[in-house]
Amino acid sequence: MSTSTGASLEAKLQAATSIYTKLESDYARAVEARQLLDAQKTENEAVKKELASLTEQNKVYKLVGPVLMKQEQSEAKHNVDKRLEWINDEIKRAEAKLKDVGGKLEEKKVEVRSPALTLSPSPPERIHVSN
Repeated sequence: MSTSTGASLEAKLQAATSIYTKLESDYARAVEARQLLDAQKTENEAVKKELASLTEQNKVYKLVGPVLMKQEQSEAKHNVDKRLEWINDEIKRAEAKLKDVGGKLEEKKVEVRSPALTLSPSPPERIHVSN
């Protein structure tokens, strides 16, 4: 293998490795976003359960800045339902992104491990000496 071919392969391997590292980072961020959405969903489901157990006499307050403001139960329930709907839509988007980035990550892993890009030592060139 000539030096220029070796340098070319090394450059290709470097580029593929760089893309792979970026995809790993993107995947980690997508996992983190998905976990955050799960936490928000759990929290909102707990609020929905609490609101469902209230009677007509119970009062509901909403924190707006530093002030607690009275809110109608029906409005609070509606807001929580809308929030859960939004979270579920975001979870679907996050899962699609995880699948997409995960697929690209696997493709790039195969490319990086490809024998065509690995830098195996080339056999020594034969030198012919004539008399």
